[in-house]
Amino acid sequence: MAPSSKDLSVEITGKKKEIAVVRLTRPAKRNALSDGLVAALRDAFQNLPASVRAAVIDGEGEHFCAGLDLSELKERDAGEGMHHSRSWHAALDAVQFGPVPVVAALHGAVVGGGLELASAAHIRVADDTTFYALPEGTRGIFVGGGGSVRIPKLIGVARMTDMMLTGRVYNAEDGERLGFAQYRVPAGGAFDKAMELAARIATNAPLTNYALMHALPRIAEQPADHGFMTEALISAIAQSAPEAKARVRDFLAGKAGTKVKRG
Repeated sequence: MAPSSKDLSVEITGKKKEIAVVRLTRPAKRNALSDGLVAALRDAFQNLPASVRAAVIDGEGEHFCAGLDLSELKERDAGEGMHHSRSWHAALDAVQFGPVPVVAALHGAVVGGGLELASAAHIRVADDTTFYALPEGTRGIFVGGGGSVRIPKLIGVARMTDMMLTGRVYNAEDGERLGFAQYRVPAGGAFDKAMELAARIATNAPLTNYALMHALPRIAEQPADHGFMTEALISAIAQSAPEAKARVRDFLAGKAGTKVKRG
């Protein structure tokens, strides 16, 4: 079993124990991120059981995550601040570049560090109560959990700059339009939709999922000629896996389902 703490629960579910539900459990604090909770997230994703093929991140209570726990905010010198930020980077890298795809079930506040955490997931499902904000700029601080790298890739540098300069808040509808979330569902429906998607993802060939998580974002940042070469190598590796070969044989023999699943 993956580790749990008082601020984070990890449940392994599914018929084959193929889905991990990683839940922030600080509802009284709107699931604000303490250093202990960030470390627990890192440990959870670094220690998922081998049976797990997909994960869902959720927040207990009315909010996904309202950001940094301000009760832990303290004065640090430059070196201490850098190392603190890097510890958050390590934790959220364990989400984005861990062993399995991650679906975030968003509701209520997805603010500051909560938005940084959500942006580390591979798919984000937001319900109609969701709102997004980056209040760091108006508080005299700067994002430190990887937000300046991940969030502009979702919505662009100009929009992130506006959010931090002005404190602008986006609702669920605008958030989906801008790219914060790939799915929007009625209030209360984010977790069920996230679990549905995770179950679907868990049926994919593991090596293909791994390539989508680890290779695709790197290919997207490479010059075209480098990207084409990387794509060719990853494609050859993925299709050479025994499971991939078996799936292709089943498809050619008419044994595999061909119905396209919609949203």
